Amino acid sequence: MKEQNALKQVAEMAKIADSYVSAWGDEAKVEDETIRRLLASLGYDITNDETLLKSAEKKHKADVLEPVLVIRQGEPLEVSLNLGSSARESEFDWRLETEQGDIFEGYLQSQIIRDERAQGGPLVFSLPSDLALGYHKLFVSRKRRKAPYEMTVIVTPKACYKQPAMEKGKKFWGPSIQLYTLRTQHNWGIGDFGDLKQLVADIASRGGDFVGLNPIHSLFPANPEAASPYSPSSRRWLNILYIDVSSVPEFALSGEAQQQVGSAEFQQRLQKARESHWVNYTEVAQMKMSVLPLLFSEFKARHLDKNTDRARAFLDFVEEGGDSLLHQATFDALHAQLHAEDSNIWGWPVFPEKYRRFENSAVQSFIDENQDAVHLYMYLQWVADTQINEAQALAEEKGMAVGLYRDLAVGVADSGSETWADEGNLILDASIGAPPDVLGPLGQNWGLPPLNPQVLQATGYDAYIKLLRANMKHCGSLRIDHVLGLLRLWWIPKGENATKGAYIYYPVKDMLAILALESHRHQCSVIGEDLGTVPDEIVGLLRDAGVHSYKVFFFETSKEDGGFISPAHYAPQSMAALCTHDMPTLRGFWHCADLKMGSEIGLYPDKEQLAGLFDDRLKCKQGILDSVAWHGYLPDGIGRDANMVPMDSYLSEALQLHVAAGASSLLSIQLEDWLEMDNPVNIPGTVDEYPNWRRKLSMNLDEIFAREDVNRISSRLTEIRAKASL
Repeated sequence: MKEQNALKQVAEMAKIADSYVSAWGDEAKVEDETIRRLLASLGYDITNDETLLKSAEKKHKADVLEPVLVIRQGEPLEVSLNLGSSARESEFDWRLETEQGDIFEGYLQSQIIRDERAQGGPLVFSLPSDLALGYHKLFVSRKRRKAPYEMTVIVTPKACYKQPAMEKGKKFWGPSIQLYTLRTQHNWGIGDFGDLKQLVADIASRGGDFVGLNPIHSLFPANPEAASPYSPSSRRWLNILYIDVSSVPEFALSGEAQQQVGSAEFQQRLQKARESHWVNYTEVAQMKMSVLPLLFSEFKARHLDKNTDRARAFLDFVEEGGDSLLHQATFDALHAQLHAEDSNIWGWPVFPEKYRRFENSAVQSFIDENQDAVHLYMYLQWVADTQINEAQALAEEKGMAVGLYRDLAVGVADSGSETWADEGNLILDASIGAPPDVLGPLGQNWGLPPLNPQVLQATGYDAYIKLLRANMKHCGSLRIDHVLGLLRLWWIPKGENATKGAYIYYPVKDMLAILALESHRHQCSVIGEDLGTVPDEIVGLLRDAGVHSYKVFFFETSKEDGGFISPAHYAPQSMAALCTHDMPTLRGFWHCADLKMGSEIGLYPDKEQLAGLFDDRLKCKQGILDSVAWHGYLPDGIGRDANMVPMDSYLSEALQLHVAAGASSLLSIQLEDWLEMDNPVNIPGTVDEYPNWRRKLSMNLDEIFAREDVNRISSRLTEIRAKASL
C-alpha cells in the first residue's frame, strides 16, 4: 500500500493522471510501470519510494517568488511570497519594470493583503492592477540579500484577437490546402510560395477571405522523403523546398543559375516533375538544391561583400533568429554533408557520435570550418520568410479579411534540429500520441517528444512564446493542431506502444492567456482543432479564450437521434468544414473509396468490422441526403435514396452550400472537392501502405479557375456566406 501511495502522491504532483475515461466511456487505469517511467523522464529518482519522495520534495519546493505569474487584464494582481514566519515584512521592497519602460516601486508592508504563513501558506501582497498588456519584470529585494527575487508578470487580454469584420458578424470562406499539392506551369514539381500568391489572388477576386495552409515548418532537406508536415524538424523555421526559386531576386542576376535551369536536360526534368501526379520529393530537392547555392553565391558577391541594404535586411533577420536559426542552419548543413557521404543518414540519431548534440565541440568546429554552408541555410530561411510574407501582404492588398491561416503542428520529430539542439524544453524519453479509440484500437504514437510543462513554467513559458511568435508571423489566423494538447497530452514512454501511455496535464489557463496576448500582438485570430475525445473541462476554456472550434459536418450529429445537426446551429465561433486532410475527399467518402482502399492495404483485418463500417456509411449518407433536402439545398434532379445517388458536382455543390449557409464564422472548403477527386492526401495509421503527403491536385491553378463550375460555386459561396452574415 505504501508504494502505491508514494507513486500516486508524486504522480499527482507531476500532474500525471492515473486513470482516464476511454473512448467507450469506461474508466481506464494507467499501469504503475507507465507512471514510473514517465516520472523518470521528468527527472524524478524512481529507485525506490524514499528516493522518489525525496526528489519530488526537492523538485516541488516552492521558490520564495514563483518564476512567472499570468493574469488576465482586470484581474487583481496578487503576488505570493513563500517565506518562513520569522521573516519580517519591513525587510522587503519591490520594483516592477513594465515592458513599456514604466517603473513602479514600493515597500511590501503597505501592500500586504493576506498572511497565511501560520497555516503553512504564503504572504500575499498586491500590485497595481491597471498594468498595460505585456511581459513585465518584478523584483523583490530583501535587506542583506545580494540579489533580488525575480518574477515575470504576464498581463494578457481575456480572449484571442478577432478580425474587425469577424467581430461584426461577417462570415468568411476559403480553401484549406496542402501547399505541395498545387500545380502550375512554372513550379518545380511541388506547390511553392509563388503558387500560393497566385491562389491568393484567385480566391480574393472571387470573394474568399482566407487560404488555409498545411504546416509549412522546416522538414529535412537532406532527407526529403520524410515529408509529413506534421513531423517537422523544427516548428520555428520554414520548409525551404517551398521557395519559388525563379522569383528569388538573385536568380535574375545569376547567369550560371539561369544557364543551368535553361538547359534542355534541366527543363526536361522540370517538365517530368510537374507532370507527375505525386510529388517526387527527392527529385524536387535535388533540382532546387543544385540551384539555390548559386543564388547564395550571387547574394554574397553583390550584397554581403558590399554591405548593401539587402545584405543588412538579411543580417537583421539572422540577428533576430539568434541561436534558434543557428541551430536550424547548422543542422541542415551538417545533415546535408553527412547524407552526401552516406544516404542512410536520415536524422541525428544516426549521426556519428561526436555530432549527436549541437553543443558538442565537433559541431562547433564544423560551424567554424563550414561557415558558407551554414550561412547558405540561413539565407534560404530568410528567402522563405520573405516569400511567405509577400503572400500575406498580397492577401491584405487584395482585401482579404484574414489572408493566410497557418497550421501549428502538435510537436517536432525526434530526429530533427529542435530535439538535436534542445536545452531541456523537450522530454526526449517520451512521445505523444492518442489512447486507443473506436477507429484506432491500438492507439496512436506520433513519435513527437512533448514539451516539459515544469520547464515551461520555470522559464516563464519562453519556448512556447517563441513558438507562437514564429507561427503568427505573416498570417491572419493560426490553426492549432490538436488544441486539446494545451490541457493535456497522451505521453508514451520511449519504445512503448500507444496503449502504455498516460495523460499529463499542462497549465492550460496560462497557456491560453499567453495565446490571447500573442494573438492580439500579431492581429492573428486562432482556430483550435478540437476533434476526437474532447474532455468537458476544455470546451468552456477554449470558448472563453476566443478560440474557434472545428466543426466537421460529418461528425456533427445529435446525441439523441444520430441525425445531422443543422449548420445553422453551429457555434458562430467556429470553422466549419466538410472534409479535412485526414479524411477522404467528399467523393472518396461518398463512394467508400477510403474503406475499399483500407481493406486492400490491410487496415481492416476484421471482415465483420468492415461490413459494419460499410453499413454505417450508408446510414450516414442517407442522413446527409435527408438533412440537405429538408433544408432546401438538394437540387431537383437528385434522388433521395442514398443507395442510388452518386457524388457528382451538383450534390457536392449542394453539400458545400448547405454548410456555407450555417452560423460558423469561417467555412473551409477543399479544392479537391471542386475537382471531384477520389484519392486522399493522407491515410492516418499508414506509413508505407500509401504515399501520404504526395498526391497533387488533378489540374493546374490556371485550368481550375478557368472552369465554369468552379467560378459558379465560388460565386454562390460568396453570395450564401453574405446572406448568412445578415
